[in-house]
Amino acid sequence: MSALLRVLIVDDAEDDARLVLHELRRAGYEPMHARVDDAGAMRAALDRVTWDVVLCDYLMPRFTMQGAMELLRLRGLEVPFIVVSGQIGEETAVAAMKAGAHDYVMKNNLSRLAPAIEREVREARSRFDDVTEHRRLEEQLRHAQKMEAIGRLAGGVAHDFNNLLTAIIGFSELVLARMRSDDPMRGNLEEIRKAADRATALTRQLLAFGKRQVMRPRVLDVNAVVADLDRLLRRLIGEDVALATRAAPEPALVLADPGQLEQVIVNLVVNARDAMPTGGAVTIETATVDLDEDAATGPSGAKPGPYVRLSVGDTGIGMDAATQAHLFEPFFTTKMSGKGTGLGLSTVYGIVTQSGGHIAVDSEPGRGAVFLIYLPQVLGVAEAVEGARPAAGPLDGSETILIVEDEDGVRALVRHVLAQRGYTMLEASSQCEADRVEAGHRGVIDLLVTDVVMPGVRGPELAKRMLDRRPGLKVLYMSGYSEEMMASGDLAAAGVAFLQKPFTPTELAGKIREVLKPKPGT
Repeated sequence: MSALLRVLIVDDAEDDARLVLHELRRAGYEPMHARVDDAGAMRAALDRVTWDVVLCDYLMPRFTMQGAMELLRLRGLEVPFIVVSGQIGEETAVAAMKAGAHDYVMKNNLSRLAPAIEREVREARSRFDDVTEHRRLEEQLRHAQKMEAIGRLAGGVAHDFNNLLTAIIGFSELVLARMRSDDPMRGNLEEIRKAADRATALTRQLLAFGKRQVMRPRVLDVNAVVADLDRLLRRLIGEDVALATRAAPEPALVLADPGQLEQVIVNLVVNARDAMPTGGAVTIETATVDLDEDAATGPSGAKPGPYVRLSVGDTGIGMDAATQAHLFEPFFTTKMSGKGTGLGLSTVYGIVTQSGGHIAVDSEPGRGAVFLIYLPQVLGVAEAVEGARPAAGPLDGSETILIVEDEDGVRALVRHVLAQRGYTMLEASSQCEADRVEAGHRGVIDLLVTDVVMPGVRGPELAKRMLDRRPGLKVLYMSGYSEEMMASGDLAAAGVAFLQKPFTPTELAGKIREVLKPKPGT
């Protein structure tokens, strides 16, 4: 079978062009060709077709070899350019090669033409593949840098809002606790409290995208997580959407935060449901896979090794490439105004990447979408997932507590809540003030409550200095996102007491009692 060759012949002689085409057919090519002999005709030909090779005479009445090469250069086209002439001498041939021609062939020796074309086309395709791969890697890097920059911005905004929301939620609850049920202002205050809860959910989604949320990972079987969510998912998608699950035959163990992994699955299923306004089907599958260096089916950037693959597919409307390019960016949405925040998929992206995994999507308009999540597989036994436990026992106390927090609203809330519960409160808004208050207090300080990051000092550094002076001091850290926590090796250790912002007065009091409670055997 003849090989298709798209050849543009730049020559004013019709007979010479026929000889060239005859030679190409004799060599096994099926040439798709056009012949031009001036700049205008060549520009039009370049607009119509992507040519494999340009064969150009050296000298023509209305055009020149140099003019033809200049047209290619101006368009940024790296098409093999071979001079085919009956008048070119050795000196002229050298000049043509220096000017950019890839080879030259004499018209009285066309037997050299096919080998020259074969070589140059092969090398051109190799160069194209190298350039394409280079551009692909550059695009991946730009995308990763963009997502990281957006993540830092989102995380910083969410962190600041968590401080504000801590004060709003805390003081709202304090007032509600003292307000009569029939107070005419109670409904207004409850609406403020509900709005704060919604804002908290949004900040957590932003922190998830920015990979700055606090994670409590444990060994989980993804099969079990999917099975436990089955009833909830069926309620979410409605009766007009069918749900099917296909679990891996073996345990699919990963190291992840159970609540956040559940959030990933729920968000993807809800997204799938919204892509099927007239009904359809959602399929959730788990599998264990091994990715190697040459794995073409794995996600971009994934290191070789064993993974658990979680896929969520739908039969919905699908997405084009332009939509997929922005799919995981926060606040990007294809839904109508008021129908979504645009944070669902960005939350999924943040959780997956913070868990050391990768996410990809396979979709085209009209044929649905499949989201593929790859999480590193781990060995071991799945851990039991405990539900949230309410604080047990009395929440009051009489110990002395030093609160160090640069945010006035948070510091005021902690002081107010704990003083009401009988604690002796000391407070500081900075490192210098904390050192002064601690040095000036002659009695025992039972607990240091400190933000992780403050101007001029980190909470662990402050705690270490105070522990050197007061060895029995207990410490409770507060923060809004995990980057602050995990930046210190001390905080990465198991057993460190930590309270995530925003928190309620009851959560604060319960955590204080938990930290101050004597350990067994002491």
